Amino acid sequence: MNRMIKGKKNMLRNIPKILPPDLVKYMMEMGHADYLVIADAGFPGTAHSKRMIRMDSAEIPELLEAILPFFPLDYFVDYPVRLMQKLDYEPEVMIWKTYEELLKKYDKDHAFKQFKYLDRLDFYKEAEDAYVVIQTGDTSRYGNIILQKGVCV
Repeated sequence: MNRMIKGKKNMLRNIPKILPPDLVKYMMEMGHADYLVIADAGFPGTAHSKRMIRMDSAEIPELLEAILPFFPLDYFVDYPVRLMQKLDYEPEVMIWKTYEELLKKYDKDHAFKQFKYLDRLDFYKEAEDAYVVIQTGDTSRYGNIILQKGVCV
């Protein structure tokens, strides 16, 4: 019998509260080799996406940590994780170390070996082909990240 317990909503278990229902739906709809982009606050998401979810109060590392346990990376490609290339004269991007730690922690298939760095305009082109772009309120420089979905085994 499917009844609601008094005072409780019918909910799924163990889904982090940071993940909005639309994002969970899109992640489940994605097929092998589809892209998911997690973008910073300055990313031109409306101009470079088919589907976009705004999460202005989210920071990219916390969102990445919520997504990765559910999101297999594509181990059929050399670079399932892509970043926007910084300019040579700019300082080191510290958030990339955080991404690397999270990827190593949650990549059960060992698909992630190293990042591929894309020129800004090439990054935008890949984002246009992404299944979904999540635009956060994160203001970290070069915080944008592309994840390519793999096979869930």
